[in-house]
Amino acid sequence: MNNPSGISLDVAHAIQLALAPAFLLTAIAGLLNVMAGRLARIVDRGRFLVESPLATTTISADKRVIELISLERRRRIASAAITACTLAALLVCTVIAMLFLEALLELPFKWVEGLIFTGASLSLVVGLAFFLHEVRLANQTVRIETEWAIRKEPDAP
Repeated sequence: MNNPSGISLDVAHAIQLALAPAFLLTAIAGLLNVMAGRLARIVDRGRFLVESPLATTTISADKRVIELISLERRRRIASAAITACTLAALLVCTVIAMLFLEALLELPFKWVEGLIFTGASLSLVVGLAFFLHEVRLANQTVRIETEWAIRKEPDAP
């Protein structure tokens, strides 16, 4: 059935249904940007520790090894978070494509769309859980020495 604008009502409805998943894609892209930034910082810190000579840093060899092990663990977790969120984005894109195929070809994809969207949601939950775990590890391994900072502050007049 066509309306005066020439767009089938089924296609118009598919466009309406695809808007929510499209907004979800935008949110996932923002999350991926943050996660990729964290991963880049982890990699940069690891490269710095590996490539700089021991004599030029204030970190002892033992602390350097401990930090490198921690960075490698965080790198793996951040990478898993990115993988899970990317999978979620791919599944959301699949749902959007299926919404249009359903409207254009008049195929009954509703249960498959629901299943794939559920998979996307679960994948996003897994990615966010990995991200939360990586942030928690970062907070555990990086301690700001406030006592040292307080002792170094100049006395107020």
